Amino acid sequence: MEKPVIIFGAKGIAKSVLEIFQSNQITVYGFLDDDKSTHQKVINDIPVLGLTDDNRFMKLIGNKCEAFIAYDDYKIRFHLTEMIIKSRKTMPVNAIHEKAFVVKSADIGHGNFINSGSIIGSGSVIGQHCIIHSSVIVEQDVVIEDFVQIGAGSIINAGAIIEKKTFIGSGVVIIGGISIGEGASIGAGSVVIANVAKKETVFGNPAVKIKS
Repeated sequence: MEKPVIIFGAKGIAKSVLEIFQSNQITVYGFLDDDKSTHQKVINDIPVLGLTDDNRFMKLIGNKCEAFIAYDDYKIRFHLTEMIIKSRKTMPVNAIHEKAFVVKSADIGHGNFINSGSIIGSGSVIGQHCIIHSSVIVEQDVVIEDFVQIGAGSIINAGAIIEKKTFIGSGVVIIGGISIGEGASIGAGSVVIANVAKKETVFGNPAVKIKS
């Protein structure tokens, strides 16, 4: 990547995203955030420049700059992704830590955050705009769809399918071949030994459905 990057979002994972780009010798032009209290501040000497729809900076994307969306909330990531695609005809780039290990046979989409110590195994597919925190292990032939978030230290065993918009807490173990339905939530530390339905919330060892 030769162009500098504008990071959308100045809180949450934004600092980690900055450090990932800097560790890979990629220049960060600045941050954009809709929380005006962040404006005129700096993060590791990089300025927060303005709002996410500020045309002074938006017009640089796809021309002079790349974009990365550093929001935990998938709804915000989705909205900003749509805005960038529509207005700038480009996709956000990946932020992959230099100490993450992604095998050559893995298929990685756009706009993903993969932090230090994570391993993406052979034949696995990572969709678009996922957040994979530190030391996550994704074994071989796993499918992770778009806008999934996986907490630090989780293990996704071989052949599992994680559908879009799923949230997986820290330290979760998902056994091989399990399917997790769209929009499901897995509580931290859970061990998932059976399929999880769409929008279902499970927790525990073994993980069981949490009644709403």
